[in-house]
Amino acid sequence: MIPESLKTQGPIIKWSLTLLIILGACWLAGPALAGEGGVTHVIPGATATFADLPPTSPGWFLKPMYLNYKGTFSAQLPTAAGLAGNMDATVNTVALVEGYTFGQTFLGGAHYSIAAALPYSWVDISANVQKGARTVRLQNNVSGLGDLTVLPVMLAWKFDDWQIDATLPIYTPTGSYEKGRLGNTGLNYWTFDPTVGAVYSHKASGFNAMLHAGYSMNTENTETQYQSGSMLHLEGVIQQFLPVGPGILSLGVEGFYFDQLTGDSGSGATLGDFKGQTYGLGPVLGYILPLENKHSLVFELKWLTELETKRRLEGDYIWLKMVYKF
Repeated sequence: MIPESLKTQGPIIKWSLTLLIILGACWLAGPALAGEGGVTHVIPGATATFADLPPTSPGWFLKPMYLNYKGTFSAQLPTAAGLAGNMDATVNTVALVEGYTFGQTFLGGAHYSIAAALPYSWVDISANVQKGARTVRLQNNVSGLGDLTVLPVMLAWKFDDWQIDATLPIYTPTGSYEKGRLGNTGLNYWTFDPTVGAVYSHKASGFNAMLHAGYSMNTENTETQYQSGSMLHLEGVIQQFLPVGPGILSLGVEGFYFDQLTGDSGSGATLGDFKGQTYGLGPVLGYILPLENKHSLVFELKWLTELETKRRLEGDYIWLKMVYKF
């Protein structure tokens, strides 16, 4: 998944770009997302950086990923177990993405790929839950398959140092879900998330910047009669690529801004529209290792912290990703 502009490195500019990186990420900051349980299918950092770009060369690709998230929320949230407050949650998820890029181009030279991602999660969650006239402290440890994500459309256009992307992730309600259970590994509704992006990779300097925007739309959770509102999400990354050993080291910063634009609805939405927001940023470290026969390995580690949230869990995302292109 190495862009053409990074296969040959010229002189590397000084790391005085650090200030620009920080400023660029901060422009994305502002208070995103609420929805049932204070979570959504779209997660900060999932599809935002160089390791996540749609490929522009034919062949298969595998992307194993690991996510650790710890979050808290003091006020009440609507959950499968009812209204819950003072929530503490830790989630560990492993996922495997597999996809294929076709050799033929479409729509004016677009490289076309398809992919699917299957997650498995371990959820440790506790909260004060209303049970009739009283409130009880519940604690659940739940593990199981999450909701399968399919990507029937992944398009990438290359123009010199630019790449334009268009993808359509579809999150399916296939994960483990039980009404009345405080923690679930699936959300029990569909999400459609058309996303577009622009990427700039300067061949001579190794400077790389990208911005992606998506709009996620959800169906109703038929178990709780709750429909989470639609959400705009923006994620931007600025990275510097440096030749190190046999490969290329990348250093950068990512910023994200999520904003729920329509309210929650349905008979289960007892707290009203419950619109929410979140924003944050954090460092990104990566390494690209070219292999024989045009194969490659990409490693990426990132830590994203939510700086402020509204009507959702607030915490930290730690991502570890690897991409094998063959």
